[in-house]
Amino acid sequence: MTDTTDTRGKRGKWNAALLPDLAGRTAVITGANSGIGLAAARALAGAGAHVVFAVRDLARGGAAAARVNGSTEVRRLDLADLDSVREFAAGWDRPLDLLINNAGVMMLPEQRTKQGFEMQFGTNHLGHFALTNLLLPQVTGRVVTVSSGAHRWADNVIHFEDVNLRGNYRPTRAYAQSKLANLLFTLELQRRLTEAGSAVRALAAHPGWTATNLQSHTANPLVRTFMAVGNRLLAQDEAAGALPTLYAATQDLPGAAYVGPDGPAEMRGAPTLVGRSTAASDPAAARRLWTLSEELTGVRWPLTATVR
Repeated sequence: MTDTTDTRGKRGKWNAALLPDLAGRTAVITGANSGIGLAAARALAGAGAHVVFAVRDLARGGAAAARVNGSTEVRRLDLADLDSVREFAAGWDRPLDLLINNAGVMMLPEQRTKQGFEMQFGTNHLGHFALTNLLLPQVTGRVVTVSSGAHRWADNVIHFEDVNLRGNYRPTRAYAQSKLANLLFTLELQRRLTEAGSAVRALAAHPGWTATNLQSHTANPLVRTFMAVGNRLLAQDEAAGALPTLYAATQDLPGAAYVGPDGPAEMRGAPTLVGRSTAASDPAAARRLWTLSEELTGVRWPLTATVR
């Protein structure tokens, strides 16, 4: 799913009006009922794609899809429940051009998924890891995973000996770990796709500081207040926050590329290729995380070609 035409506007800034014609393409977006997921769904459907809302709450998903002009459908998916992930994938029976791993939770009080994983790692990473591998034999274009600038937070690493952070839990630590995992997952996924001879590309994106309801669920009331003020004064809107995802999904970019806003500190602006932390560029950590994720989810690399 690429576009090789000139994608720059009058002032050199890419925007959703420059999306290519996506008629006949199918996209699955997790968490498409709100925030940048809904904004991305609206843009892709407006460009002609058939957009599948993969959401926990069918009623909310249906209400959101009804506000989108274009071809849509709604399917249930709870990323915090691997049984739900398997059920969604088992029900998928056609080629898939674009999988956007967008849904996420942020800085929650300590909670567990249905299978007992720390909620942020389990939802943001493990759920998407399982979903991607289960759907991958039918993916024909791209996998775009939404990460965050939080992957850079001080001393952030994957806590391989205790990814569930039992006895070591902080909402910010858990969120940063999950966002780092998103980038390492993308890195290793692209390595495996390349080695398997697949034309599918894996990319990552982050929205900068975007005003959504994601921040309203954080555990610390002071952080919630700060986020609310920042959303009003500093953040960009959801449509702008979705642009890095849309750029990664449709432009001619290399595999494992990372897209974010071009403004100061990557907080806002037009989408562009951005850098990542040293920890997020570590191929050994990426392979180790993949192996651990297979063990935790029971979902294995699905392509027939052998990957070292």
